[in-house]
Amino acid sequence: MPQSPTDSWRAEIRAEFANLEEIALATKPASGDLPELRGVDIDGISMPLRQAIGGDHLIYLDFKQRYDLERRIREAEAAGNARVIAGLRQSQQRAAVLVADVSGHKATDALVAAMLHQAFLLGAYYELDLFGEITTRLFEHINQRFYKSTTLNKYLTMLYGEVSEQGRFRFFSAGHPAPLLFAGRPGRVEHLREDQLVRFPPVGMFASNAYMDELVDPGPLGYKRPYEVSEVDLLEAGDLLLLYTDGFAEHGEERYVAERAEPLLETVRGLRASEICEHLRDDLLAFAPPEDDISFVVIKKTE
Repeated sequence: MPQSPTDSWRAEIRAEFANLEEIALATKPASGDLPELRGVDIDGISMPLRQAIGGDHLIYLDFKQRYDLERRIREAEAAGNARVIAGLRQSQQRAAVLVADVSGHKATDALVAAMLHQAFLLGAYYELDLFGEITTRLFEHINQRFYKSTTLNKYLTMLYGEVSEQGRFRFFSAGHPAPLLFAGRPGRVEHLREDQLVRFPPVGMFASNAYMDELVDPGPLGYKRPYEVSEVDLLEAGDLLLLYTDGFAEHGEERYVAERAEPLLETVRGLRASEICEHLRDDLLAFAPPEDDISFVVIKKTE
């Protein structure tokens, strides 16, 4: 029996969606190599709710591994660019982590994460050329592009942070959950104080007006404030920072962090970051079935 026009149309739509999901799976960007930083141990896990990908995304950036900083320093010295030289020397002792969460948890949401991935890494080259380090200017431009190319019902949250060999963590959060600090002494999770945080809306929700060549009409919502950086210090060996998406924060009806994660971190804090991540993953799954993509990163001060 021949297909009706309606059945044929539905089959075509299903095929298109299958093709879109296949593209999303094939173009999943890699997070990059884990940073190797003296005195700091970093690892993380991302668990999509469905398929092999979802709306969460992690990017690791070890500046000295990914970029030829020595060549850049020589070129900056030849040009007499003191600001770039200073930024590059600082970047030699830093590593970066970007944690992003696209609203929704479908495989095709990974396309939005892939847009962020490419924009960020391309912009990072120019930031190093201009300043020797990544500045908030890059994220103003990324926010503007997402504001102009996405809608309010498809946004993403993001936390970008850089940790130094001395244990200083500089970051900003665009609508993203704040990091948790586990202090080895006195051995407990500490929620960062409000005066340690500068909060901003999700990426693309409000227009930027900082460093923009062409200001767009922000509509009734107006412009967002220019991004600012927050800081926290990991001063003791054994101190941990936990970065995560809302799938982690809201896991088990928002009970997981207080009921399980905090006592678990006390138990496993002496382990390597990779082993702490494995324990968290196993405990998460034992506590409750996931209802969202879940991603988290452990940053541990080791000396």
